[in-house]
Amino acid sequence: MKKQKNLIVILLLVGLIGWGLMDLRGESGNELNSETTVVDVEVGLNQGNLAPDFELETLEGEPLKLSDFRGEKVILNLWATWCPPCRAEMPHMQDYYEKHKNDGVTILAVNLTTQERNKDAVRPFVYEEFQLTFPVVLDVDGDIGAMYQAYSIPTTYVIDTEGFVQNKVIGPMSYEMMETMINNIN
Repeated sequence: MKKQKNLIVILLLVGLIGWGLMDLRGESGNELNSETTVVDVEVGLNQGNLAPDFELETLEGEPLKLSDFRGEKVILNLWATWCPPCRAEMPHMQDYYEKHKNDGVTILAVNLTTQERNKDAVRPFVYEEFQLTFPVVLDVDGDIGAMYQAYSIPTTYVIDTEGFVQNKVIGPMSYEMMETMINNIN
């Protein structure tokens, strides 16, 4: 009788252990369920950080997000119309964009609208004076300028195809600087 009780206890334990193992398996019992480990990606402005995403409107009122450009190398430029170094770099940016827009490279220009002395100057600056063809969005609340720490302008971030910050430049960029920075990232 004692042997039977021990055998029953052993069978119950084996059954419970077996059931516990089945619980770890998928419905078919063939695959172990494991929690997917997600590597935390740090969002930030330092090299190697995922660039903070944002959505702003173009001059035509169309919404545009930074993440819309995943898969492309992005030169994210924060600027204002009254800024002499910003004005100096715009022809270089336009030339660079025209040459490389079909090579998986874009320039996304964020006008720091809250810093504009005359908000009506943005449209003529873009379309008439510099004839810019790359995307231009308006930071009308100043949130993106603050988020991207554009305390001195122009401020530019070079972002790789996966959305990670590779470089930060404070001051005007030349065509050659853009060429070098873009060529050194994936």
